[in-house]
Amino acid sequence: MSRLHQQLGISQGVALLATSLLGTGIFVVPAIAASIAERSSLLAWAILIALVMPIAFTFAALGKRYPHAGGAAHFVGKALGQRAEKLTAFLFLSVLPVGLPAALVMATGFWQAVFELSPIMSLGIQLSTLLCMLLLGLGGAKLSGNVQAIIALAIVTLVAALWWQADIVSSDYQLPSDLGSPNIVPALAVMFWCFVGIEAFAHMGEEFRRPERDFPIALLLGVFVAGAVYWAASVVVLKFGAYGTQHANTQSLPHVVALLFGPHAKWLAAIVGYLACFASMNIYIQGFARLLWSMADEGHLPKQLAHLSTNKVPTRALITIVSACVFSCVVAWLFKLPLDELIRYANGNFIVVYLLSMIAGAVLLKGVFRILAVIGAALCCLLLLALGQQSIYVLLLSVIFLLIQPLFMQIKKQWKVSKLPKS
Repeated sequence: MSRLHQQLGISQGVALLATSLLGTGIFVVPAIAASIAERSSLLAWAILIALVMPIAFTFAALGKRYPHAGGAAHFVGKALGQRAEKLTAFLFLSVLPVGLPAALVMATGFWQAVFELSPIMSLGIQLSTLLCMLLLGLGGAKLSGNVQAIIALAIVTLVAALWWQADIVSSDYQLPSDLGSPNIVPALAVMFWCFVGIEAFAHMGEEFRRPERDFPIALLLGVFVAGAVYWAASVVVLKFGAYGTQHANTQSLPHVVALLFGPHAKWLAAIVGYLACFASMNIYIQGFARLLWSMADEGHLPKQLAHLSTNKVPTRALITIVSACVFSCVVAWLFKLPLDELIRYANGNFIVVYLLSMIAGAVLLKGVFRILAVIGAALCCLLLLALGQQSIYVLLLSVIFLLIQPLFMQIKKQWKVSKLPKS
């Protein structure tokens, strides 16, 4: 029996995952990819979608068989043991210092397209966004799913309207004659950001009404919808040359909206773009909170974090995660960390979490799904190589964890012994 409230259906699951994958990426990453690879970025999108599908099928199969709030960490633990489970959880949670600030910078960029914002005002928007996600999370998974369904519909409608108004023809999405561009690999290293979210979605598996049926369907449909919308947005960005500098990239689609529908329509793009970022960050924060709660519920973290509200929301874990996000956000703001660097460092963590999950799939699954898991693991290794020096962050974190964790366990064991009553 599920430990959490089972209230999600297929439509809400698709909305949660699609908005997670589209959220922080749809209005920014197509422009960043075009800046790196220009028209070859269209080919890069096709390659990336092909790379992601074995990973998506493996997560779908694992989630169907082992629905659990621990998500990827739970899968890895069942296959590779408790130490690997804790490493996976640690790497997922350590995305917070780099991934969430990057997402908040993207979200704030949409308001900068319509307002002149001072640095302190930008920080204020970021902190207010975190507060709203806390309040939404306290309402439960069903409320988040319903809100994100509306946001997903708004994103798809906006991209479809851009295609219609831009009068897209076949020549706009023809692939370049030179298919061997060396810029495709570095573009893929950034574009992978658009398909991180599957592992966060895995933490919601325990909250589906029929997880064995609904979870894999929702996951695969969500990936397909997101991939199609990303490719369509990239065609529009390339047609209008809306890419180049970091400022141009963060305001790419709002700029195109203003060109096609007039300057006042920038408001529409800013609102939809902000909500898209909000939706993506929301599912991560909910996923982080459920992982923290699950680990506490199973005795790996302080029991106080295992508290559930009357509607079975992990409130204390959620508040802890949001507090950590506030700290990371302020640090990134103070040191003015560049957006593309934050994305690459966060991607390293996601790729290793995916890699460990694929290895778990190769151990736990059978038949064609085991083959897909092996393919997914090989693809994750290639993506990690594509990151280059930005992979140092996740590799260093992994080494630190593997060195410190045995010492931490020894201290914990001695502390438990000291608490035993003396005879």
